[in-house]
Amino acid sequence: MKCFAALLTAGALLAGAASASAQTTTFSVGATTVSVTPLTTNLAIPWELIWGPDNFIWMTERGGRISRVNPATGQLTALLTVPDVTPTGESGLLGMVLHPDFSTSPYVYIVYNYTEGGLKEKLVRYTYNAAAGTLSSPLVLLGNIPATTTHSGSRLLILPDRTLLMTTGDAQLLPEAQNPASLNGKILRLNLDGTVPANNPTPGSLVYTRGHRNPQGLVRATNGKVYSSEHGPNNDDEINLIEAGRNYGWPNVEGLCNLPSEQTFCSANNVREPLRVWTPTIATAGLIYYDHPAIPEWRNSLLMATLKASKLVQMPISATTDVLATENSYLTTFGRLRSICMSPQGKIYVGTSNSTGGPTDQILMLENRAFLPASTTAAAKALKLSLWPNPAQSTVMMRFPVTTAAAGQATVVDALGRVMQTTPFTAGQNELQLNLRSLAPGLYAVRAQAGSTTYTQQLVVR
Repeated sequence: MKCFAALLTAGALLAGAASASAQTTTFSVGATTVSVTPLTTNLAIPWELIWGPDNFIWMTERGGRISRVNPATGQLTALLTVPDVTPTGESGLLGMVLHPDFSTSPYVYIVYNYTEGGLKEKLVRYTYNAAAGTLSSPLVLLGNIPATTTHSGSRLLILPDRTLLMTTGDAQLLPEAQNPASLNGKILRLNLDGTVPANNPTPGSLVYTRGHRNPQGLVRATNGKVYSSEHGPNNDDEINLIEAGRNYGWPNVEGLCNLPSEQTFCSANNVREPLRVWTPTIATAGLIYYDHPAIPEWRNSLLMATLKASKLVQMPISATTDVLATENSYLTTFGRLRSICMSPQGKIYVGTSNSTGGPTDQILMLENRAFLPASTTAAAKALKLSLWPNPAQSTVMMRFPVTTAAAGQATVVDALGRVMQTTPFTAGQNELQLNLRSLAPGLYAVRAQAGSTTYTQQLVVR
């Protein structure tokens, strides 16, 4: 994990940290005990949480504030209150993502509602100054999207090819979700400068998928697939597998294509049915992919925060099918849950969404305190993972110091800790060639997990 320097002044630190005596509760996940501790309190609807390359949590609050949160102390450092945010109803400051090459391109992308001849939505890029602890030079990449006080989306996700996905809601303009000329009710795909990618499904159009009602979760897993969580009406909340050019049905289809009229529409309009639906609705929200040995029972799973159901939902991903056949519920005593992120150490951070008359929300830290990363043990430190050539271009050869006794996988992660690709290996292997052609130039880490042993080595891609 690559870090960049950030100079903080005492005056920049705000009273938002949980005290050292914050009450910890626990719950069991199979044989694993997960501890839950309030990290930061007195927040007002933390809408987005992301793990930054500085090893801080970056957060948006719906009222317009962008902050960095120290995951060790809970101290909050405010960077900016976006001046033209309109926080009315469910509108306000929403999703955020950092540029994947943050050390050289310190750009922060945010999406929010604003007022200009009515309520609108826009995507704006800010530039971060680590020394000053500020965000400045706002650049509007996309704007003038019709909005209302509900159904604005909006999550952001940067793909390995350096394109940006942005979810938009239907803004209660239901037919617009099927209108290819409208940006409402869509997942959009942009270049990082706001231009239209040349290989979008429709030339010259930002529309990547259509037929969405209000998608508020977006994540890419190590299998390369993109998943989204979406609010239904009074029925059929959804988890969707996002595929370029597909139609997701709304408003003609609610959930599965299981009514005669829906079946006709689905057949004629390239509709991709959801992987899972919920009736009654649970108000699906933030979504992450978890595959860390800290909580082994959750490996290769989607973890989703929910608002109405007020719980964390775990859904294992099958290696052979797209069906999400099982779900498990946790974290049921903290009210509405909206945002979620994960650290490289396998700790999970969940933002509540209970504020009404004042800032009553908090960030909860979930961790397995008994987990000891293999890389911290003396034996693991003595074992070095070799990569050559390094720097590399199209391929790199990875070698273990000893022949592996267990099967496992090698994972390449970028400077933000996001998994770019995963390559399996078998027991008895001591070499593995990794294909780097899909990776942009930059700094990465290669992590090889063989049984209970983890090896990590830095990789430079040119």
